[in-house]
Amino acid sequence: MKYDHKAIEPKWQEKWEEAGVFHAENGSDKPKYYALIEFPYPSGQGLHVGHPRPYTALDVVARKRRMQGYNVLYPIGWDAFGLPTENYAIKNHVHPAEVTKQNIARFKKQIQSLGISFDWSREISTTDPEYYKWTQWIFLQLFKAGLAYKKEMNVNWCTSCKCVLANEEVVNGVCERCGSEVVHKVKSQWMLKITEYAQRLIDDLDLVDYPERVKTQQKNWIGRSTGAEVDFDTTAGDKLTVYTTRPDTLYGATYMVVSPEHPYLEKWADKLQNLEEIKAYQEQAARKSDFERTEVAKEKTGVKLQGVSAVNPLTGKEIPIFISDYVLVSYGTGAIMAVPAHDTRDWEFAKKFGLPIIEVVKGGDVEKEAFTDCETGIMVNSGILDGLTVEEAKQRITQYLEEKGIGHAKVNYKLRDWVFSRQRYWGEPIPVVYCEKCGWVPLPESELPLKLPEVKSYEPTDNGESPLAHMTDWVNTTCPHCGGPARRETDTMPQWAGSSWYFLRYMDPHNDKEFASKEALNYWSPVDWYNGGMEHTTLHLLYSRFWHKFLFDQGLVPTPEPYAKRTSHGMILGENGEKMSKSRGNVVNPDDIVNEYGADTMRLYEMFIGDFEKAAPWSNAGIKGCRRLVERYWNLQDILCGEEGIRPDMEGAFHKAIKKVSEDTEVLKFNTAIAALMTLMNQVTAKGSISKEELRIFTILLNPFAPHVTEEVWAANALGEGLVAQQPWPEFDEAKCKDDMVEIVVQVRGKVRARLQVAADISQEDALAAAKADAKVAAEIAGKSIVKEIYVPGKLVNIVVK
Repeated sequence: MKYDHKAIEPKWQEKWEEAGVFHAENGSDKPKYYALIEFPYPSGQGLHVGHPRPYTALDVVARKRRMQGYNVLYPIGWDAFGLPTENYAIKNHVHPAEVTKQNIARFKKQIQSLGISFDWSREISTTDPEYYKWTQWIFLQLFKAGLAYKKEMNVNWCTSCKCVLANEEVVNGVCERCGSEVVHKVKSQWMLKITEYAQRLIDDLDLVDYPERVKTQQKNWIGRSTGAEVDFDTTAGDKLTVYTTRPDTLYGATYMVVSPEHPYLEKWADKLQNLEEIKAYQEQAARKSDFERTEVAKEKTGVKLQGVSAVNPLTGKEIPIFISDYVLVSYGTGAIMAVPAHDTRDWEFAKKFGLPIIEVVKGGDVEKEAFTDCETGIMVNSGILDGLTVEEAKQRITQYLEEKGIGHAKVNYKLRDWVFSRQRYWGEPIPVVYCEKCGWVPLPESELPLKLPEVKSYEPTDNGESPLAHMTDWVNTTCPHCGGPARRETDTMPQWAGSSWYFLRYMDPHNDKEFASKEALNYWSPVDWYNGGMEHTTLHLLYSRFWHKFLFDQGLVPTPEPYAKRTSHGMILGENGEKMSKSRGNVVNPDDIVNEYGADTMRLYEMFIGDFEKAAPWSNAGIKGCRRLVERYWNLQDILCGEEGIRPDMEGAFHKAIKKVSEDTEVLKFNTAIAALMTLMNQVTAKGSISKEELRIFTILLNPFAPHVTEEVWAANALGEGLVAQQPWPEFDEAKCKDDMVEIVVQVRGKVRARLQVAADISQEDALAAAKADAKVAAEIAGKSIVKEIYVPGKLVNIVVK
């Protein structure tokens, strides 16, 4: 009988859900295991075959854990606010809520067709008011703790979407979403003070099991450095403060550079003789992304300020001030001292503008090259520092700056506070009001959730305000503090907000009294294994770790870190080796694969396609090979014999397979685990029969990868009580995993002369005798004196002759 996946797979999906087999219990006596994937954004395009790769991988782990006796939480939900849905709603004149509802329904149907063992009873959506009530509540706690504040700041502004973009949403100077020009504007924004947690976000990486590359990305983004802040006098009378990691090179500072957005430029407007030239340069800089501006290889540009100079605090000499776009107002103080003898970028700038280059760390010819390698060396041309090593000079100059009151030691971070507001409709309303008398006032918690009002138009306003700004009946309200007139905040939260704490809501998703009960949090925390894409291992991880640490400080969660373990998967590429996208025409729809080959085939293929942590191209030939594996397993029923137990000559094969599948699953080597099952299949079919116990064990081992066909075979052949998903995971005997025969290499005079099959437990004496008995080895040693004989058990015989 042929395997009919179209009839069998939906049947078992219904049975699992009816029986609640994958529903986690709060407060079980079993040990808990919390497996988590990054919840998907339900776009209108639906899933492509790359999406299920991480879902299936952790499903294999989750199914195995249940068989190992754990109470497993493997939840699913929807990260459903965001700009793409709002843009679609604007274009097609449909409410974003309707678009989201349709997209979720499509995604859910697609995911359920794959047989992923999600606990659908805990399904959440960030757009559900009962969910974002608690997102708003957490924001209010941040506000009350002084970690949420309003600030005028320079932001990325999309000229088409008419909203603020985060740096990561700007690619090559254009909007990632719509491709339109992005400019810099000054706007009043809600900010979250993530910088308060910068050092803890670094230090606590020691508490978690993350890949080193992920930890490195986190540390690099936070960008901790040590140095000093130094005050430079200016001819305008103001002090220009810089942050530098190399205060020891201060004597070599021959010019200064300020960001085009530096506030002093406006303050000094009446003193600047080339103000029009400066303004033109500012406009050019406003059209570039931060990435473009700081690109090391780009041509250096700038304008010298005519009318204001700085004074080197150590030499007392006047030095010029330039504006240049490679200095960002958001990093350090927005101003730098330039030491061109010892920095490539400063050297290139100095050469272009004909500025002095003074060597202050002993090196080569400063007229020919930039001395960037000056972490070690002896100070020269440096007054009080002459003759000191670099490290000695750093300590001496920092002490001197503090004594003179012109500087101090400083730890700095590249990490900036989180720009939290967006000028759009489809996001969580920020639950604060502005009162002329009381300032920004939080809504009472009893008034949460503050729901989005119905609007006629989702278009951003021409002045850059959210569409909510038009809703005067909603905007105008009363101050909760004094009862006077007040206005609601019309900016909404970014998509990152709902995804920064969703893992906590899964623990207790139907609680209307708190975001999760203390009992649920204590039982489930932390997430045991979190898998997601490498593209989210920086910002999403930082944001969610920050929120979690804040909640920990408030006594609301029991652990300082949200995720005990994090792994990342590689993308599945199109057959042409390129990233799947509609524009490239290489998207493979999982619905088509499931319809033609079945969900089990697709699951097996996605786990067998290659190293889970690396990208791999899709192959239609490969998917057919995995379908053949399903059918070969199905056909084992035809050779089921009446023998009981594992037959003696098959014991080694089965114990090795149990060991291999068990161990490889834990280290993301799903492809080699499946390869072990293929090997076992070959050994069984070569024998021509399979016992009931052997089929039972094979079925359990295959079940996490191919759950539907294994449930059908289990039930049809009465292999045990209940479902396969409810069986205990088989155990292996290490002693029975050893090979009876091994191959040993025989070397004479350092060259391989023979390869011998010998008993695994062969003695040294017998191994040497077998080696010498080989015809090729015997010919090599004939008539020669044996100087030394070496035996490496189970691997090598080495004979040294002369």
